[in-house]
Amino acid sequence: MDMQTLTQMTLASELAEQGLSHTKIAAHLGRHRETIGLWLKGVTRYGLSGLLARHTQAKKGPRRARQVPATIKRLIWELRIREHDCCGQKIAYFLEREYQVRLSGPKIYEILAEKYVIRSKWRKNQKRGAVPKAACARAVIPMDTVAFGHLFAFTGIDIYTKEAEVVLRPTLTSDDGAAFLQTAMSRRFTGHVAVLQTDGGPEFKGAFAQQARAYCDRHRIARPYKKNEQAYSESFNRTLRKECLGWGTYRAGDLSRVTQGMLGLGDVSSR
Repeated sequence: MDMQTLTQMTLASELAEQGLSHTKIAAHLGRHRETIGLWLKGVTRYGLSGLLARHTQAKKGPRRARQVPATIKRLIWELRIREHDCCGQKIAYFLEREYQVRLSGPKIYEILAEKYVIRSKWRKNQKRGAVPKAACARAVIPMDTVAFGHLFAFTGIDIYTKEAEVVLRPTLTSDDGAAFLQTAMSRRFTGHVAVLQTDGGPEFKGAFAQQARAYCDRHRIARPYKKNEQAYSESFNRTLRKECLGWGTYRAGDLSRVTQGMLGLGDVSSR
């Protein structure tokens, strides 16, 4: 089979030299047009003999396993339970941080689908009422997080007065969320609000969700994939990146230095 491929590569090069198009060469050799295009790009870059040598060398040795080991699958399922049905992107974060394993989001969702029904195709998002609007201070406080590599900014903003609170944390857990909630409500938002709005991330579940009841009349979870529901937070988060921390990434050891660099923003905590 490999010898047949080498022969077809040679023929493709010769036919191209005669002026035939990729489509006609593909039809003549029984190959896909894109495959022919890749071969001819290789001929242009490495020469025909170089391309054939590279192809032969690539076929030598053991082929890399494509299946994710069962031990990694079990870790993914355990993280799904531990982090209260969190999304695939958060699972990818915990996998890399705790186990030094890197997997793409689509692959994680593929593994989750082996054990869980992620979402029925016919089932729509749960009705959560209209997006709350503020007619006075402390009416609506959306909270969100911004990831800066291994450092995270928890943010909250009063959508009526535009007052904002930022707390930097080295991890992204519900305990970190609860610590942010306590700091923000005591230092910035006078202890109580009508509506506290967050997304469905794990940092806003568990310990955060339990304590939220003491600080608000209602804890609303924004609908997923509806950017307008967290528009104030998204706008503030962009400003935080653009004017304070930039678009780079930081490590947990940078916490004190980054906090000092953000003092111009106002009250910034690293608790």
